[in-house]
Amino acid sequence: MPRRLLGPLGTLAGVAAAFAYVGTVDPNEPGHYPVCPLLRFTGIYCPGCGGLRSAHAFVHGDLPAALGANALAVVGYGIFGVLLAVWLIRAVRGLPPRLAVAPVWWWATGAVLALFTLVRNLPFGSALAP
Repeated sequence: MPRRLLGPLGTLAGVAAAFAYVGTVDPNEPGHYPVCPLLRFTGIYCPGCGGLRSAHAFVHGDLPAALGANALAVVGYGIFGVLLAVWLIRAVRGLPPRLAVAPVWWWATGAVLALFTLVRNLPFGSALAP
């Protein structure tokens, strides 16, 4: 069993370390993290813009600020948590870590990311901008 748990627990440890680092080193203070190249050169917010500020707020328990910085990232944290729990349960039960995702879901994810990017860059979607 310890060998089966190595993957999900190692992933959890890596993600927890990353969140701990972002929670410690404030992305709201300039100079700690690089600027998004798309935003820097074009002025367009990408789907990930505000993700570090969102993670920082999430770690500190400020859900409204996390949603304000990047709502899609907060949804992603929840999806990641569910998938990690499923992976861990399957590992404990001795089942293979399979995730069969139909192509329609990949297309839907791409469409959501594109729509989120488009809306957050338009005047009426400024509430989604970081």
